[in-house]
Amino acid sequence: MPRDIPLGNGRILICFDKNYRIRDLYFPHVGQENHLSGGFCRFGVFGDEMFSWVGEEWKKELLYEEDSLVARVDLYHKDLALLITCHDAVDFHEDIYLREIVVENLLPARRQVRLFFTHDLNISGNSIGDTAAYDPGSGAIVHYKGSRYFLFSGMTANGEGISQFAVGVKHVGGKEGTFRDAEDGVLSGNAIAQGSVDSVISLHLELDAHATATAGYWMCAGQNWSEVRRLDSLVRHKHPGVLIQRTADYWRLWVRKEPLPSDHLPEPIETLYKRSLLILSTQIDWQGGIIAGNDSDVIQYNRDTYSYVWPRDGALVANALDLAGYPEYSRKFFAFAESVLGEEGYFLHKYNPDGSLASSWHPWVNGSEAQLPIQEDETALVLWALWQHFVLYRDIDFIKSLYRSLIKRSGDFMVSYRDEETGLPAASYDLWEERRGILSFTVAAVFGGLTAASLFCEVFGEREKARIYRKAASDIRDGASRYLWRDDLGRFCRMIQRTGEGSLEVDGTFDSSLWGLFAFGVYKADDPRITATMNALRERLWVSTQTGGMARCENDEYHRVSRDVTGNPWFISTLWLADYLISVASDREQLKAVEEILLWAVHHTLQSGVMAEQINPHTGEPLSVSPLTWSHATFVTTTQRYMIRLAEIESGKSTPRHEDWIGRLFAETCGAIHGACKVK
Repeated sequence: MPRDIPLGNGRILICFDKNYRIRDLYFPHVGQENHLSGGFCRFGVFGDEMFSWVGEEWKKELLYEEDSLVARVDLYHKDLALLITCHDAVDFHEDIYLREIVVENLLPARRQVRLFFTHDLNISGNSIGDTAAYDPGSGAIVHYKGSRYFLFSGMTANGEGISQFAVGVKHVGGKEGTFRDAEDGVLSGNAIAQGSVDSVISLHLELDAHATATAGYWMCAGQNWSEVRRLDSLVRHKHPGVLIQRTADYWRLWVRKEPLPSDHLPEPIETLYKRSLLILSTQIDWQGGIIAGNDSDVIQYNRDTYSYVWPRDGALVANALDLAGYPEYSRKFFAFAESVLGEEGYFLHKYNPDGSLASSWHPWVNGSEAQLPIQEDETALVLWALWQHFVLYRDIDFIKSLYRSLIKRSGDFMVSYRDEETGLPAASYDLWEERRGILSFTVAAVFGGLTAASLFCEVFGEREKARIYRKAASDIRDGASRYLWRDDLGRFCRMIQRTGEGSLEVDGTFDSSLWGLFAFGVYKADDPRITATMNALRERLWVSTQTGGMARCENDEYHRVSRDVTGNPWFISTLWLADYLISVASDREQLKAVEEILLWAVHHTLQSGVMAEQINPHTGEPLSVSPLTWSHATFVTTTQRYMIRLAEIESGKSTPRHEDWIGRLFAETCGAIHGACKVK
């Protein structure tokens, strides 16, 4: 089930599903230690001897307040005759989740309404050894295990605290959980339980006829009891509504600090652009790790999640943030990358947000032969993105700190890790993590990474090292032209790989990732070979249903729902087509197709603006992880490129990237690499 609303501050991440249940709770790292892990935090309402958990029988609208990370959730229940509006936020500064609830009585009579909040925690990912207890000092419920503490409390507008509470065991002896205790409107008052536990608290509101009443609810996260008590006192002193408002103000300032020149940008595109930036911020850990996606329901598909740092995804997200004017996030990511890079100069599959090595399905052996379990594009794209960052921000001291440990170490590895016959990068796993060989996308990424390494060496005066990297890049381009361009296909192939006998076998599958061949500078976008390839991809991979969009690759089986089409539409694949159209556009009319693709993306998000990885080709419903960080980053990047190209066309001038020393260096280096190629 998609996560309609993610809220976070870099240490806490809370995700809601479409039924307004909290489904994911991460602390103290984004994407690591999900303290729900299959549990739910529900919201229930009791009035006039009737009880209902907020769910399918309610009319619901889950949105964000404009340009902020404050959720606005409108709830209506006909039989209860109640209209409820909730505002939710994770405080931008403190580790506090807050909810302000306004309940409107639609009946012409005075009545009492009771609000119930459940906490089905599995602290640190499991329910073994949890404790939940009523704390008389704060008048709250505290769940804890080890150094993870979560305090839950609330109060009404007149300052009254929780009216009822109950703590008990769950999933033991046939017991579903203490949440069932709420359904008669009265809680037992049991004060402590240990093991597999859950809890419920209640707030009571007295409402006059056709009147409203307000309540606040919050969770404080910390590493000991005194810390969560301190945060609880802060909430009571400042008031939940005040903390929610200050958080809204902070994020509006944050997202509006680098406005788009939007005179010609349709409002829905600008709105999703800003929403994408805000959602990106929720998926980034305070130590710099950029998480691929935090939707724990995907665990049902492959018994693992997307809550990891893939260096490739992180590099492309960092590039999007750099383009949008948020270099502080990308600097933290590059520092994180430097800290996890192996001594040999390559990244392994993926990493946990705290920098430890994450789970993997890439083997270290193939039969009796050892192999590197890597996706080499991950190593290359970190360098590529770092150079793009330096072009924009010129932060020489920051780059100096990474020069030997990240740039040269990775560059040396890419020079050495080559296929002897073709000169191309040696075999590794592809960006989709499904096959091993010499992938066109990986080749393009390594070309871009080596070009970046060469440029950095020129900047730091190591011209011989720069020449070595340039030579490797030239050889790789020659290899791409000789082995990846296929006259028999009339386009580039997806991959070549060694057979058991050592000969080369061609995989001609249509794959949207061939976008990388022009995106990372191997070829210009208007090269006839790129034109032929992109036209073929558009013809074969565009989904021929009312939904539209580009499939990831031909006959894609990942989350496939229909044999009527070649695969599900992916946001990134569709936006890559827009990138190509931007690159070859020569007038405003040709950019209309790009605008249509951007609007396609807008129309296929959730109502809240969340973008999934892929969508159902017939219904347009989200599939796989939602939100996917990469999808939002690609929308940001494509929108930026669109605006730059539009400005160039309207002014009649190219972006002045070659007018200063760094621009001239880039032009000279690229000219030298391409000039040294034996195959044009």
